[in-house]
Amino acid sequence: MAEKIFVLDTNVLIHNPQSLFSFAENRVVIPIVAIEEIDQFKKGVDEKSRNARQIGRYLDSLRSRGSLQEGVKMDNGGTLQVSVNKDVSNTASKLLFLDRIDNLIIGTALYFQQKYPNSKVTLVSKDANVRIKADSVGINAENYETDNIVFEELYTGWDVKDLEDAVFEELNGQKYIPNSFGELCPNQFLRLRKQSDPDSFRTMRYLKSSNALYALQHYLGQPVYGITARNFEQEMALDLLLDDTVKMVSLSGKAGTGKTLLAMAAGLQKVVEDQSYTRLVISRPISPLGKDLGYLPGTKSDKFNPWMQPIYDNMDILLASHEELKKDDQKAKRRASLEDFIDYGFLELEPLTYIRGRSLPGQFIIIDEAQNLTPHEMKTIITRAGEKTKLVLTGDPYQIDIPYLDSASNGLSVAVEKLKYEDIVGHITLEKGERSQLADLAAKYF
Repeated sequence: MAEKIFVLDTNVLIHNPQSLFSFAENRVVIPIVAIEEIDQFKKGVDEKSRNARQIGRYLDSLRSRGSLQEGVKMDNGGTLQVSVNKDVSNTASKLLFLDRIDNLIIGTALYFQQKYPNSKVTLVSKDANVRIKADSVGINAENYETDNIVFEELYTGWDVKDLEDAVFEELNGQKYIPNSFGELCPNQFLRLRKQSDPDSFRTMRYLKSSNALYALQHYLGQPVYGITARNFEQEMALDLLLDDTVKMVSLSGKAGTGKTLLAMAAGLQKVVEDQSYTRLVISRPISPLGKDLGYLPGTKSDKFNPWMQPIYDNMDILLASHEELKKDDQKAKRRASLEDFIDYGFLELEPLTYIRGRSLPGQFIIIDEAQNLTPHEMKTIITRAGEKTKLVLTGDPYQIDIPYLDSASNGLSVAVEKLKYEDIVGHITLEKGERSQLADLAAKYF
């Protein structure tokens, strides 16, 4: 037997079929009850069903190498085994009620621990309750963390540096300065602060190609489709959103910081006013708050409209602000509506359900509520971007509605951390709420 034995829970396989091959030269055990549970998910069209079918294909291809019951060698040097032993040990029957699948999976880990006392047996599960129960009966249990990052250390996209007064005054008037602040990520912002006067700041952005920091070039305080930045975090975000050389921008932060509004304002500015892109595409995962309403009647648009209401709310704000800005020049013109933009082809609202397989060149794409995507779903979305397309991801890693995803393992956090060293990628974490004083209090204390 291998030195280490990993028993996989069903949710690990459903979360990522590639988990089969993530344990190096060790033994991976799949309880037969986990396969029976996976079989119940294979008939749908969602991500869970696709992953269930992929697990079946992986196991079926490995059958040609030998008996899965005895264990077969994988390309990474490890061994895969499907455990069909009904005797999950006398100890398990005394400690657990074996009429539940979770307990049978824990019992399988107990069986291997007793059979191979010299091997370290670990139960891998994304269900905290399963890990707690396993630990209570003496089984080492871990979360599946191959995609995880340390959320407390998540890249924020900006930092503050204190400068001596003389140095600050010397740099304050320059449009760019050589980098003397150590290793920085491409498109990372620095807030240079004067030591004697903490209210004196200079915001600059790092460009890796010249290893220098530059003053903001794309957002200089001008209205962006009717709105202007309310704080320096929003200024940095707009500078990235308006820069066509940055092909992917991610904005994370608590509710009310303006993530979606800024992204939509920049998208409308680039598509409608500047005509830098052919269309603004907005999409978001379908994740209800509270109990679901069930199936909705009507066309695809009718079904999707309730989920897009936050987009409509932001669009109303932008159209009203844009109209107010131009009211002196367009007194006689009717105010444009969201339906007008859709009819003219400027705007498309698309459910993520139908984005797989599409190729989207020359478009400004916004994926709202991206924290509710798995890393695999995030990869699928990013690979939809064609030539001259800009992709914007927005989300709050603290508000996750999908089981087995958390602030560290969701697709938005993983994308931010894995892509932070790329020249065409930028990220900003927004912290200051601007929606209202009440919304800011709720985000702070709840």
